[in-house]
Amino acid sequence: MNSSLASHDIFGSSAHQINLESMMDELVHQRKQARNLRLINELHGRLAGAVDLQAIVEAFSVWLTPLVEHDLVAYHNSVLGKRHLSCSCHGAERQAAIQVADKIFNRLEHGKAINCWQEEAYLVHSWQFTGANDANADFLIMGQGFAHDSREMELVNEAVSIMGVPLRRAAAHEDLFLQARQDSLTGLANRRVFEERIGAMLESADRYDHPISVASMDLDYFKQINDSMGHAAGDLVLRKVANLLAGLIRKCDLLVRMGGDEFVLVLPDTSLNNAQILARRLCEAVAGMDLGGYFKARPGISIGLAQWQKGQSCEQWLQRADENLYQAKADGRSRFSAE
Repeated sequence: MNSSLASHDIFGSSAHQINLESMMDELVHQRKQARNLRLINELHGRLAGAVDLQAIVEAFSVWLTPLVEHDLVAYHNSVLGKRHLSCSCHGAERQAAIQVADKIFNRLEHGKAINCWQEEAYLVHSWQFTGANDANADFLIMGQGFAHDSREMELVNEAVSIMGVPLRRAAAHEDLFLQARQDSLTGLANRRVFEERIGAMLESADRYDHPISVASMDLDYFKQINDSMGHAAGDLVLRKVANLLAGLIRKCDLLVRMGGDEFVLVLPDTSLNNAQILARRLCEAVAGMDLGGYFKARPGISIGLAQWQKGQSCEQWLQRADENLYQAKADGRSRFSAE
């Protein structure tokens, strides 16, 4: 009898242990599913506020950062001629990453598609979207010097599949989006673009612990030009200044005409010291701009600089740049201030 009871206890205990382990496995599975659903919902929320290709790629990169370490996220559609990327590197590292991405996209255009491979110093994951306009649309994630967690990549695969619809929609309507976000006089981005992108740019700087600076800019003596020579002359000056500024900055910088003769330049991965070097170059370029003998008054540009600090709101950051702009004008114009 004792032997029977002992046998029952052993089997009963074993069954209980198996049942407990099964319950624990199910609990872990449910927690993982809940976490993944939460993350996917977060991605949907980010994508809902991103309507153009660049904003979508940047939103995905910010969402991806806590899950998978990466240096670059990029989208390329050879059918529509669209290519957009978000790169967390700066300086020479940024240029190297972009060059590798360009080389990969050129190869993918010729049908040599691989899902995951090592490309120079980068581990690369690629996806290809299918559809009427997506036959040659590719999506890349590149990272340097690490291996991706296979479990996290399952979630990333699901996330990339979600990206197909907003990317396809944005690619098809990008020309319309561009018209709505482009200043009609200068061709620069307008205030709407600034408002759409600045949040993600600050979040990226915060997550990667990279500096970001802003330049608040205003033309000097622009009112005198308008009053004495007419608005057509003023428009010509604005176009020339916009083209000049655009030619002196990087592709990753965001140059915006906020209205009138006011411009804002956002400088990712740029410290205040480096922003001052650029500001001096911009002031000198505008002061030396060739307008021909027709113009009696010569415009200059005053610039207020500010580097974003952790915990600072966007409004506080811009206010500091504006205060420095007023100081530059008070100090004699055609100069910058970064106090």
